[in-house]
Amino acid sequence: MTPGNAQATLAEIAAHCGQGFALPPSADDAQVFAEPWQAQAFATTVALHQQGCFTWGEWAAALSAAIARAQAQGGHDDGRDYYLHWLDALEHLVAAKGLAQGQQLAALAQAWSDAAAATPHGQPIELSAEAVGDAIHPPR
Repeated sequence: MTPGNAQATLAEIAAHCGQGFALPPSADDAQVFAEPWQAQAFATTVALHQQGCFTWGEWAAALSAAIARAQAQGGHDDGRDYYLHWLDALEHLVAAKGLAQGQQLAALAQAWSDAAAATPHGQPIELSAEAVGDAIHPPR
């Protein structure tokens, strides 16, 4: 997803949600995503919406709740954690909609953490299909 497409998609989501949708802080020339995982979380959210898993209104409510949870715990209110809130909202919404169970999400997070730990600095992290499969359907 290109930065221009991401900005347009954010604008589309905001238009569907009205005032209930928080947008990431940005300067006119700022990148939408500072890290690849942010773009991946964003693209996953868009794909799940396009598949009918949730409405943009439901997404806005989930993101607002994630931001409120973080603020209640003393989190930063300057936008630097925006995509951490985005990921938190995605995880909660996926679980609430029954798209995945909490144990599956935790197993996937652990598989990702293990892959990251095994990856040399500066190299892309590769999560194998086997690791994903084992996380979703643990071997017996």
